[in-house]
Amino acid sequence: MKQKIFLLIFFLSTNILFCQNNFYHTDTVQEIRINFYDSDWDNILDSLYVLGDKQRILAHLEINGFSYDSVGVRYKGFSSVSVNRTKNPFNIKLDYIIENQDHFGTEKLKLSNVIQDPSFIREVLTYEICRNYMPSPKANFVNLFINDTLWGIYTNVEAVNKDFLIDHYQSKYNSFFKCNPENLNVQIGGENSNLSNTHGQDSSDYYLFYDIESDYGWTDLYNLIDILNTNSDSVNKVLNVDRTLWMHALNYSVINFDSYIGYGQNYYLYKSLTDQFSPIIWDLNMSFASFRLTDASQLYFNGFDISQAQNMDPLVHYNYISVSPRPLMQNLFNNDTYRKMYIAHIRTIMQENFINDLYKNRAQFLQNLIDSYVQNDTNKFYTYNDFTTNLTNQVSLVSSICPGIFQLMDERSNYLSNYFGFNGPPSFVINSVQPINFSLGDNLTFNSEVAEANNVYLFYRFGENEIFNEIEMFDDGNHNDGASGDGIYGCILNNSSNSIDYYFYAQNDSAGIFYPQRAAYEYLNVKSKINSGSLVINELMSNNKSTVKDNSGKNEDWIELYNSSNFPISTNNLYLSDTISNLLKWKLPNSVVLPGDYLIVWADEDGNQGSNHANFKLSNLGEIVILSNSDSTIIDSISFPTQNEDISFGRSPNGYGNFTMLTPTFKSNNDFTYAFNSTNRNNFKAYPNPFNEKLIVKTSFNFSVKDILGKLVLRNKKNTIINTQNWKSGTYFIHLEDNSVHKIIKL
Repeated sequence: MKQKIFLLIFFLSTNILFCQNNFYHTDTVQEIRINFYDSDWDNILDSLYVLGDKQRILAHLEINGFSYDSVGVRYKGFSSVSVNRTKNPFNIKLDYIIENQDHFGTEKLKLSNVIQDPSFIREVLTYEICRNYMPSPKANFVNLFINDTLWGIYTNVEAVNKDFLIDHYQSKYNSFFKCNPENLNVQIGGENSNLSNTHGQDSSDYYLFYDIESDYGWTDLYNLIDILNTNSDSVNKVLNVDRTLWMHALNYSVINFDSYIGYGQNYYLYKSLTDQFSPIIWDLNMSFASFRLTDASQLYFNGFDISQAQNMDPLVHYNYISVSPRPLMQNLFNNDTYRKMYIAHIRTIMQENFINDLYKNRAQFLQNLIDSYVQNDTNKFYTYNDFTTNLTNQVSLVSSICPGIFQLMDERSNYLSNYFGFNGPPSFVINSVQPINFSLGDNLTFNSEVAEANNVYLFYRFGENEIFNEIEMFDDGNHNDGASGDGIYGCILNNSSNSIDYYFYAQNDSAGIFYPQRAAYEYLNVKSKINSGSLVINELMSNNKSTVKDNSGKNEDWIELYNSSNFPISTNNLYLSDTISNLLKWKLPNSVVLPGDYLIVWADEDGNQGSNHANFKLSNLGEIVILSNSDSTIIDSISFPTQNEDISFGRSPNGYGNFTMLTPTFKSNNDFTYAFNSTNRNNFKAYPNPFNEKLIVKTSFNFSVKDILGKLVLRNKKNTIINTQNWKSGTYFIHLEDNSVHKIIKL
């Protein structure tokens, strides 16, 4: 809802803009100053840690000169904390007391004390590599002062929280878990958060092994565990397998065993818009074999030395017995194609970072960046000589030896370069899509010239809320592929959308390869414009007082788009605006709207809630709403008048009629008045209306009941008395469906 608008002009200094974009920039060192209100702050934090209490104490915070009052501070982590240490890691919450307080969008700081890394750069360097292949936190360095005393150099890692989810998954309200057990089992064979089903057949049996970060999700997590362990052939429906293979490939490439592949911990799971769980890599401070304890396999369950780390088998849980279940590896690696895809990802990581020695340049740059800060850090756990040495050579720790990063990775690159499946993959020559100029609903031909391939596949989707679908391509002369056996593979995608994300995968008997090689994190796209009438503005509401709430529980303005075509429509490259002079005001998310389906856009200026929240509101006094292609050609527009409370403005008949004031039909058909003939009318009764504890429906038709959000409440009933005591107050719709009748009745 938008009432009056006042124009305010602010001067934004270049320093403010720089800070906003620079807080996690890898090539900079931030300055943070904590000033605790309590003089015995260290004793208080020690006591909270010993008690396992996650409460915080208050402090004043300065970040690069910007001040924040009443932030909450506690220790971070498990093994890196000790009451006998001066330099402990910190978890700082800026909005602990003051609501919505943040540092240019950052609400939580996670500062690590670099206790297991004499080189100081393992965490920052590894996250930088990971961000090329999957959503991963940003990380850099912080020079920390406490009560105006230099405390030392820390790594500064972006929190995996709801802001992170919005940035990478366009939503934050779905099932979300931190996969760290309440009590880490460090014994040989410990399962921890390994996604095995050995703890029981009820979701409550898993409470101690996973930390839920969302309002709900235990049923979703148990469903993933059940399918992964009992029906792994279907696991792609509930798990982003490609993202999982990338996580394993990264961990094994750089020997990051303080992770799923080691102790079965230190990763996140988020259920994305595709209804698949995606893993998120986390806690890389002991990468490059700083952590070398058990991986629960037959070969390395007692841990491993540096030589074994250099020559670590990336398929150890496939080639050897797993002492403790690791189904996220075992059950995926049992699939021949997944194994080849996994080794293809390792090949990409090694070729792009290690075989070409690029990582050495970055490692040396990062060490040079923090050299003076390390020298001035009197609380560091290692000598300055250890710092400079550990880049190339091993350094002794308290109970083990930390290999030099170059010492490890030179040999690891050589080992993996000769691993079965690394060499001899097919090679892509050229790829194409025809026709170049296509329209919504056209059939598209995808061609790929590939050498030395047995199988070639196209993976495609029409929006980020869809799973990538798979089509096999053929070189048989029957799939618009040219002559049979000419090395050109083809397939036809029927009834295409206006925007297609896609990539290719090819394999032979020994190896696989992707194009582009970073797929599916990176992919190709072809798109076309859509014409007027195919996707329409169907309904809107600018004075939503009590009709419907968004995910945050607020009654916000909303706009309903409707796909009136016979083909799936992608909103990629489409824009909404309330200003005729700025048609590209807000870019819609890359989503697909199926034929006859709806997409809701919340007009609330709150992109922090998700990708379907626009950067403008609607005026109660009336204004214009415009849907456009990226070239500013208008697809649909509507000027609406003054809006009364809880009355919408929509098309009747649904999808193509003129606009009129309506009783709102959020994400549903606008037509309440489909005509019944006299016979049909006599075959239906629903009473009382309004109803309270029960609803009586008498009809010979099949029907379902949905709430105002379109959520199914009841399905496929005929004559019945419905107990509605537990139904929430609100508006409901009876959908009558029969061969000759389709009617919606509001109650």
